[in-house]
Amino acid sequence: MTERDDLYFISMAARELGMHPQTLRKYERLGLVQPTRTIGSVRVYSRGEIERLRLIKHLVDELGINLAGVQRLLDVADVVRRMRPMVEQDMLGRQGGRRRLVREMEVLLEMLGL
Repeated sequence: MTERDDLYFISMAARELGMHPQTLRKYERLGLVQPTRTIGSVRVYSRGEIERLRLIKHLVDELGINLAGVQRLLDVADVVRRMRPMVEQDMLGRQGGRRRLVREMEVLLEMLGL
């Protein structure tokens, strides 16, 4: 099993992050994270979700950003992640790539209220 395949139950995730399991449930309810569920509805967190939770904890605890601000920042980061391959793979020379980038930029500006 590689590090990317690591899975954590809620108690394990909470312990690793130094957070209360109820906080993880709250973040899920708010849509900040989306752990998978087993057949018995047990939450299972991937390494990626743990890293996302670590980022959320940093934004809240160390930078003092409220959860609404955290959600906004995560949404902006998602758009930037979608834009990055377009630029890195030189898709801008293609008409479809340019249109996709413009659409993503419009989404980003709308998120920022601009």
